[in-house]
Amino acid sequence: MKKGSVKVLIITAIIIILILSLIGIGYAFYLKKKDREKELNTPDSVVSSFIENINNQNYESAYNLLSEESKNKVSMQDFEAKYKEINDELYITKTDISNIRIDKVDVNNSNVMYTTKLSSAFGEIDYENVIHLQKKEDKKYYIDWEYSSIYPDLQKTDKIDIDKEYAKRGSLIDRKGILLAGSGYIASVGLVPGWMNEETKAQDIAKVAELLGMTVENVNKKMSASYVKSDTFVELATISKQNQTTLYGLNAIDGVKIKDISSRVYPLGEKAAHLTGYVQKANAKDLENNKTYDENSLIGRAGLESAYEDRLKGKDGYEINLLNENGDKKKTIFKTEKQDGENIKLTIDSDIQEAVYNTYSGDNSASVVMNPKTGEVLALVSTPSYDPNKFVIGMSTNEWNELSNNSNNPLLSRFTKCYAPGSSFKPITGAIALQTGTITGETEYEPSGTSWQKDNSWGSYFITTLKTYDGNTNLQNALINSDNIFFAKTALKIGAEKMEEQLKNIGFENNIEFEIALSNSKISNEGKFTGEVQLADSGYGQGQILVNPVHFAAIYSSFVNDGDMIKPYLEFKNDGDAEYLKENAFSKEVADEIKSDLIQVVENPEGTAYPGRIEGLTIAGKTGTAETKASKGESAKEYGWFNAFVADSGSENQLLIVSMVENVEDKGGSSYVVNKVKGIFENCR
Repeated sequence: MKKGSVKVLIITAIIIILILSLIGIGYAFYLKKKDREKELNTPDSVVSSFIENINNQNYESAYNLLSEESKNKVSMQDFEAKYKEINDELYITKTDISNIRIDKVDVNNSNVMYTTKLSSAFGEIDYENVIHLQKKEDKKYYIDWEYSSIYPDLQKTDKIDIDKEYAKRGSLIDRKGILLAGSGYIASVGLVPGWMNEETKAQDIAKVAELLGMTVENVNKKMSASYVKSDTFVELATISKQNQTTLYGLNAIDGVKIKDISSRVYPLGEKAAHLTGYVQKANAKDLENNKTYDENSLIGRAGLESAYEDRLKGKDGYEINLLNENGDKKKTIFKTEKQDGENIKLTIDSDIQEAVYNTYSGDNSASVVMNPKTGEVLALVSTPSYDPNKFVIGMSTNEWNELSNNSNNPLLSRFTKCYAPGSSFKPITGAIALQTGTITGETEYEPSGTSWQKDNSWGSYFITTLKTYDGNTNLQNALINSDNIFFAKTALKIGAEKMEEQLKNIGFENNIEFEIALSNSKISNEGKFTGEVQLADSGYGQGQILVNPVHFAAIYSSFVNDGDMIKPYLEFKNDGDAEYLKENAFSKEVADEIKSDLIQVVENPEGTAYPGRIEGLTIAGKTGTAETKASKGESAKEYGWFNAFVADSGSENQLLIVSMVENVEDKGGSSYVVNKVKGIFENCR
């Protein structure tokens, strides 16, 4: 045989082998496809596909799985409409089926039984269901669909009815059981036409309008409504029962009737507003986001009402019934009992809360009163404030505008924000310097007068301090006399990297765990020191250092607790066991040194807090006056601080107070705050 012929035979053989291989592969694919089609054409697979299409709202695809007989009974439009009606009524997000069982009636007929679980806004609704399927001439299974395929016994004309039982919102109470937020009564004020004195009617309506903050026209409009008869109570407004002066004035007017109606109330009113927050009825956005809410649902909007929302609101009870076309109940689909919200006991002492508020009611301020041994927050106050009761009762447009446009920002919860600490920060710089071995208590610097700069590289910038003083230029005297230059030098000696590391170690630039969200204390806008001048300024609490008052209280607690930073908290604990934000923030020796020096800030006649001393009580503390940079053409604003604590570790009355007051430049600076804090200590003895 010729070479060429052999080659042709080999090539031919290879081609034949390839063809046979392709045929084999194709046949294998064909068999797999047939197996797959067979797999997809089982009664359970058809039902699963049907449910999947319903879940995805592919109603047309689901409808196409119905038998011709079923399609003749129900149109595509009615089929889709009923599913949408049920889904919309129950707010169903998903339908799952499980526990599928197949009962093969004969060669062409099967019943598929399964458990249905509907994930609805009201909970999970479980029930057993069954669907009949027929195998047709094309060898495929089709669903014999009835309305009962959605839910057993369901008919086309049946409706869903939902009865709701409202859960009672839980209360907030203080450590002694005094109500801070909870159920109470407000006054519904109205007029009864038949009770009015006709001779003085016009004057009386004018008086009522004035007392309620309404217009005469508005009162007359309500009184002239078509439903009003001589004995009709015409409600004009609801007001807090604490508004005794207004209620007394109204009671003196002929025709006025005042009724008590139940409501969420805040007995301390503005004295604890930023702590408790307030509730309001659900708005359109709430209703869209949570289908279990309705227009009567109360939602926590601020403070602890918001922070504890999930625990306070409880769970409403629901009974979902299937009704026939006459409105009669056929059966109960789902029922759940209401669960009232929790009553939450707080560490707050209402007497201290009220005393602190009264102390600062005329100021823009933030104050924290805490037991530094346990972390229990006894008072948390922001002034100016607002009456949370008005958010529940409702405010007029004028009242809201007056509140929201107030330049003193009474809606601002100041204890959640951060502020420049001024000299109240110096004990932290001192503690870090001692902790890192940068200085000791005996370290002295050369006297620098009242103005100093590191070298000529600072140009025209000098750090200034208010006065020179006798004695050694050491840590204790620098704290007593609030020497800016000493702490600027010390910060530079510590160094930027080590200072940043130590500040972050005690919580700067980090979230502080607390029931109410707090702004993070800041090293600077960039989270680090960007130059020598900024570092030096930060050493005495200026620069870009910002501190949150609650965090500040935790840091100062380390000087009471042998160097451990307590964790502040608001929810009362029966055991009272202390937790710590940072153990060993400073050594015991460092904490004792700072505490001893801070006692002298109060006890020494040269100390900046000397006016705050209290006979029979050893107080340690540090003042601070932080100057904010003024805008062009404006005077600088000052924040005054006094952070103080009972220095006797054996005292039964452990108390730490952090207070900040804005705009003290015309009030005597931090000395204004010292006198205020002294009064609080005296009231709490």
